Amino acid sequence: MNILYCGDRNIRDGVLISILSLIEKVHEPLHVYLLTLDLENQGKHYKKLTEQDTAVFEEVLKKADEKNTVKTYDLTEEFIRELPKANMQTRFTPGCMLRLYADKVKDIPDRLLYLDNDVICRQDCSDYYHQNLDGCELVGTLDYYGSWFFRKKLRNRDYLNSGVLLLNMKEIKKTGLFQKCRDMCRDTEMFMPDQSAINKLAVSKRIAPRRFNEQRRLKDNTVFQHFTTSFRFFPWVHTLTVKPWDVDRMHEVLNLHEYDTVLNQYEEIRTQFQPTL
Repeated sequence: MNILYCGDRNIRDGVLISILSLIEKVHEPLHVYLLTLDLENQGKHYKKLTEQDTAVFEEVLKKADEKNTVKTYDLTEEFIRELPKANMQTRFTPGCMLRLYADKVKDIPDRLLYLDNDVICRQDCSDYYHQNLDGCELVGTLDYYGSWFFRKKLRNRDYLNSGVLLLNMKEIKKTGLFQKCRDMCRDTEMFMPDQSAINKLAVSKRIAPRRFNEQRRLKDNTVFQHFTTSFRFFPWVHTLTVKPWDVDRMHEVLNLHEYDTVLNQYEEIRTQFQPTL
């Protein structure tokens, strides 16, 4: 199973938790691909993942199965060469855009499961991963909030959340989807630019059931839980953001103990590799 994560060194904690959850639930070799960059933007320095970071992930993966692998690619030059100029002053972080550069990696596999670093695997996703992708660029799940407001057709909810995407890279290269997305991000300022570009330009996307990217509350059939920002209406209207690596708030705010086995492993490993994590 080929897994893709993208970002700078700030994704390390989330990626570690996500990998541990996949190791626990998936019963086939995992091949992890990490796209990273080093960039200064709006006064912030986004530092790339290092060889030491990759070594931590590799040790965790190899301990579970010698067939597991991890590879890191520095796409700084590619990103600067095709800079999303119109969106460099927005709230997005450059690292999240890197999924749109996956077609620039020569040895990237034809099938990839892209996961945001705040996604935890709760059930075996093998059937989802191995579904037929003939003629389909990507598979995703409706964005919990965005699908009500952003849609190509008024009566058709089709706006996908880009945090969990099954990518058919062969078809994406054939249609030029990611190249078109990069061009749009260069010329057009958008809200959540990478996600918006994918939704506007994908011509052969498939909508998967909500359980494959649960963005709201854990349910019995949840396969992937995605810890996005959500709205709460009691005791007042407010937003709530709790990420998996904030273990205390997972327990105290969300009252969620579903992933304690994984989170305990995460805390042990993070302490062990403190010099690099």
